[in-house]
Amino acid sequence: MRLSTIVASVFGIGYFPVASGTVMSIIAVPFAILIAQSGGGPAVLGASLIVFMIGVWACDDHVRATGKHDPSECVIDELAGQWLACAGISFNLGPAKFQEFALAFLLFRLFDILKPWPISAAEKLPGGLGVMADDMVAGAAAAIIGALVQYFRVV
Repeated sequence: MRLSTIVASVFGIGYFPVASGTVMSIIAVPFAILIAQSGGGPAVLGASLIVFMIGVWACDDHVRATGKHDPSECVIDELAGQWLACAGISFNLGPAKFQEFALAFLLFRLFDILKPWPISAAEKLPGGLGVMADDMVAGAAAAIIGALVQYFRVV
């Protein structure tokens, strides 16, 4: 198996037989919480951006190898996007609550599945950038809404 495939599928999580993107997002949230507990929102944001850069390379190579535009086994985009969504609720002064991380998860999955504009536009970018960009835009939208909800303490 190619190194890029191992990375793009996050060690095979992308080959989960049902809803592999959702499975990756579920796995990503506890790790985001751990990162937030040690470094807050900036650490979660930094981790998301690092995974994004690695994901662009891995997905680009995997897309070229398979000939598929956006292979379902590429779930590193969900990892980066979900962490970005969680970063939005991790910039508060106190610890984020479970409900806020659940909101970040739900908003990210909603935006990632429905792909409203500009998420749908980002998906049209070529290669690995297109695989990764739509999830990052979905994560940014979820982060902004999550941060606003947390700021106004609606949750």
